[in-house]
Amino acid sequence: MKNYILLILSCFIISCSVENDTKKSEIGYEIDENGTKYALMSGDLSTVDVWAKYLEAHNSRDLEAIAAMNFDDIKIYAPDGNIIEGSDAHIGFLSDWFNNNSPKWKTHYMIANELTKGDELEQWVTSCHEMTLTVEGNTIKVNQIHDAQIVDGKIKKFYVNERVLTKSEE
Repeated sequence: MKNYILLILSCFIISCSVENDTKKSEIGYEIDENGTKYALMSGDLSTVDVWAKYLEAHNSRDLEAIAAMNFDDIKIYAPDGNIIEGSDAHIGFLSDWFNNNSPKWKTHYMIANELTKGDELEQWVTSCHEMTLTVEGNTIKVNQIHDAQIVDGKIKKFYVNERVLTKSEE
């Protein structure tokens, strides 16, 4: 009888631990264009793995891997205000950009986050990277913040914000 009670107690403790491990924490909020607030929750870490692989493909200039991870209708909001629409346009842009600028990313952090709007769960990764460019023999270092929407293991859209680092920050 004593062993039976210990078994039940152990199962209860384990189930409580598992429940706590999967519980999402509110980490902030998003406000849409109408002023509606949506709770921003800690996200699924598998999205961080997807974004890390995507950046690895960029660092290795693997256009096929990048294209395979893009949605056909991917949207990229560039730091200069341009919007790249579609995987083919993205791959065309990258092909020229890789050849002319030799970008290389070094990750500082990645944060998985998610929110639910109506019935739709959106999963995002917010990340910070130092990007080094070589333009006409000159090295330029840039700090970039990305917000990437991950859907079913692929990249749906992302935003890039950046600023050039000063010599003292390099």
